[in-house]
Formats: sequence, structure tokens, C-alpha cells
Amino acid sequence: MLEIKASQTVKEGSIFGQISSMDHEQLVVCHDEATGLKALIGIHNTTLGPALGGTRMWPYATEEEAITDVLRLSRGMTFKNALAGLNLGGGKAVIIGDPKLKNEAFLRRFGRFVQSLGGRYVTAEDVNMKTSDMEYIAMETKHVTGLPEIKGGGGDPSPVTAYGTYMGMKAAAKKAFGSDSLSGKKICVQGVGQVGKYLIEYLIKEGAEVLITDIFEDKLKKVALDTGAVAIDPNLIYDMDMDIYAPCALGATINDDTIDRLKCAVIAGGANNQLKDEAKHGQILLEKGIIYAPDFLINAGGVINVGAEYFGGYNREIVYKQAEKIYDTCLYILNKSEKENIPAQQAAIEAAKERIEAIGRVKLSF
Repeated sequence: MLEIKASQTVKEGSIFGQISSMDHEQLVVCHDEATGLKALIGIHNTTLGPALGGTRMWPYATEEEAITDVLRLSRGMTFKNALAGLNLGGGKAVIIGDPKLKNEAFLRRFGRFVQSLGGRYVTAEDVNMKTSDMEYIAMETKHVTGLPEIKGGGGDPSPVTAYGTYMGMKAAAKKAFGSDSLSGKKICVQGVGQVGKYLIEYLIKEGAEVLITDIFEDKLKKVALDTGAVAIDPNLIYDMDMDIYAPCALGATINDDTIDRLKCAVIAGGANNQLKDEAKHGQILLEKGIIYAPDFLINAGGVINVGAEYFGGYNREIVYKQAEKIYDTCLYILNKSEKENIPAQQAAIEAAKERIEAIGRVKLSF
């Protein structure tokens, strides 16, 4: 049993048990029969500011899977925003279903749910959501960011996410190889969506040997043709000899099945929640001597981009300068991990919590 208050207990693994174990403030269930909308909004922590995090749409196999995803993702946003130096809390939304369900009424109804939270949650695009979708959501709420540039927004945040991931990868390479040059390094990029595609372009330009894979064969072939990267079978990636593994698709690819198969010195990619079991798999990577660049640290470029838009006065040059700082933050975390002999994931979470607690005290002072 997990204790929430002295007078109230919940079963471990239940919804309230999960919320309690990850220290969430709120889980919102959104349902609209007319449009078919089924969505969840997770608000993890609002100490630093409103909970900002994107909305993803996915055909989850079960509602339990969607709940787990939104809770893990929103928690990750708290740490991501804190480490990026943003005055924003952590939140996330997931919409359950096939992306083909999306239409104006569907998205505007979701926008109404976001509006009902009164600014505690600010949404943006994530997996299977586009800037054009944000336009519909923005018709019903002002608590949305990631709008098209033509509408005064920052546009697609994927290029900035990829740039920050690239900076983090270079920092991890510096720690592992003594140099941050990626020239000649064999790098396997898993997932060639928007972030993966832009990351591949940076790596090819620097002279890395890039192998790519994706579950969508047509997309894989196109990116290989466009960039010159070598396409490989998705089932082979965990057994490839490589210097760097870059997961850029969905999470939990570092798990009991894959972790002993990986032959790399560095893991650095744009996917969220790469460790299926945060404590267990982070510790195994530490013991194996694999340098792990925490995902929520190095993929923060996107939220830096939408955060700049949300606060007003968007300037793309300033956004990229801020994303470039991910390099130094990543090196700091990796050095902290080595010095204290703790997993890099733990080191990053501790650093994020330190900032949240410090700012929380400032807000309580006179």
C-alpha cells in the first residue's frame, strides 16, 4: 500500500498509486462522445510555472498504457523544463486513438478541456500532432503554443529539438572519447521522424557514419535517399557494432531484452523515457560503462522553442543559443554522475529537483 495521507491509502499500481508514486498534482480525464475524443492530461509539478508539455496522439492498446505514458511523460517535462532553466512546470497530454480521427471539432473540443484548466497546463505539439492542429486548439484556448510562424508562432519545434540532442550527443562523446568530434563515429539513429531526420542531417554534415532504422519502411527509404545514411532492418539495431546509439522514436527501448545486446559507448537520442525501468536500467548502464545522456536533458530544444513563443518576443537566434547550452549542462551532469558514482539519470533528476526546491523557497519568501 502507498500512503498519500495518514487517513488515506491506495493500492500500489492503481491510478492513485501511480500518481502518488510519481508525485503528480493532477490527472485530468477528458471525454467527449460527440467527437470521439478520449484524452488524458497529466500535471506533474507547477512550482516553477504553468505546466507546459506537448500533446501526443497514439492508438494505445489499453487505457492503462495511456495513463502510464502520460504520467511518465509529464514527470519528465518537469525535469526537462527545470534543467533547461525555464520558468515552467511539467505537464503532458495524450489523446487515445488513430490520428485519422483528428478534425476541427475534435481538436477544438480538446482545446476546451485545456481552457478549463485555467492556465495550469499549456499544450503544444508532440507525436502525431502538427502546428496546424495547434491552430484549431488555439481557437478555444490561449494556453497553447507551437503555432505556425505565419501565425506569429515559433513553428515546428523539431529542428530545435534535434539541435539540442546533437549538442548533448557531442557532450557525451566528449566524455566517452575525449573529443566531441563525431567525424568517423558510427551512429545508429532509431526513428526517422521529424527530430530523427534533422539529427541525421547534423551527423552526416559532421562526417559521421550514420545507420538509420524505422518501423515505417517507406519513410526509412526516403530519409536514406535524401541524406545518404544507410538504412538497416529495425530488428538488427540492438546487435550492431556502433559508437553511439540514438533512440529517436518511442520510449522504453533500453530494457531487459535490449540492454545486454547493445554494443556502444554512448546512448544519446531524442526519444522520451528511453529507460524502461529508470533506476534498474540506469544502474546497469553505469556498471557497463556506457555513457548515457539523459533524454529529458538533451531533447529540451523543443520546449525551449515553444517556451520562448509562450512568453512572447520570440527570437529564433536566441532560442538556438539557449539550446546550445544543453552541451554544458550535459557535461555537468555526466561529470556529476562520474564523481558521485550514480547513474546519469539520477544525477539529472537530482539537479532538476534542486532547482525546483530552491525556486520554491524563493516564492515562499517575503
